[in-house]
This record gives sequence, C-alpha cells and structure tokens, in this order.
Amino acid sequence: MTIQEKAVVALQYELKDDQGEILDKSEKGDPLYYLHGAENIIPGLEKALEGKEKGTKLEVKVAPEDAYGEFDEELIQTLPKEMFEQIEKLEPGLELQAQEEDGSMRFFMIKEVGEKEVVIDSNHPLAGMALNFEVAIEDVREATSEELEHGHVHSPGHDHH
Repeated sequence: MTIQEKAVVALQYELKDDQGEILDKSEKGDPLYYLHGAENIIPGLEKALEGKEKGTKLEVKVAPEDAYGEFDEELIQTLPKEMFEQIEKLEPGLELQAQEEDGSMRFFMIKEVGEKEVVIDSNHPLAGMALNFEVAIEDVREATSEELEHGHVHSPGHDHH
C-alpha cells in the first residue's frame, strides 16, 4: 500500500536544523504514527511522503512556509506583569497556554521578565526554520473507521481516550 489520504503511516525520523543539530527524533521501536491527510504532521513532510511505501527511506528539507510558518514579529507582545500573578516561577523559557475568547488555546513562551512587564512570544519554537528530516517508513495501512472518525491514529500501546 502506498501513502495516501486515509492511510495510517508508521515512521522513524530524525529532525535537524540547517546546522545539523538534532531537534527531535523518534525512539527505536517507538515510531511516529499519523493519519495521512488529517493534518497530523507538517504539510511539507506530509506532501513529501505522499505515494511512498513501506521500506522507503528519504531525506526531506521542509521550508518554513510548509512547516511552522515564518517568524512573525507581531506575535511578540509586552504585557503587564500583573497578568501573570498566579504563576509561581515566572521566568524566560517558560511555556504557557491561554484560552482565547473563541475557546481556542493559544500557546506562548515567556521571553523576558521585567519589573512591571513580561514579553511573550506566540511563534512556534521552530517558526522561521527550514527543517531537515531523515525518514524511514516502517508501515502503511488503511485507517480504521474509528481512526477516520477521530481524525488521528490509535497506535499500538497508546491509549487515546
């Protein structure tokens, strides 16, 4: 079976930046499972995997616009420190989330903590970066009706509900 919409894919991967630093990787024996066509992985990698089959190994470079987007300076904000009073240890690098008015979640990172203000960054940590993947496709199968209904894979050994 080839990778196509509604296929479940199991893959091993290693992700590096342009300097060759490893940013993330799957663990041997614990591949990444995803539902192809359900936006479970970044668009550029999903597009590169389309039509491939079990046993294929490939290297893929994904441009920022096909990964986590370009870095957006407008997503850096300075807010009053009192907005963060409930946080015990407010420090740079702390990752937080807040609920928006529409009910969606917004993720951000604390960049700076001043006496009266806090600078936050809502860009994804990998925004603006080209991502270099080494991928080995371990398995490709048809998704179950439950996986299609839920929009994600129910992989072996992982409880999803």
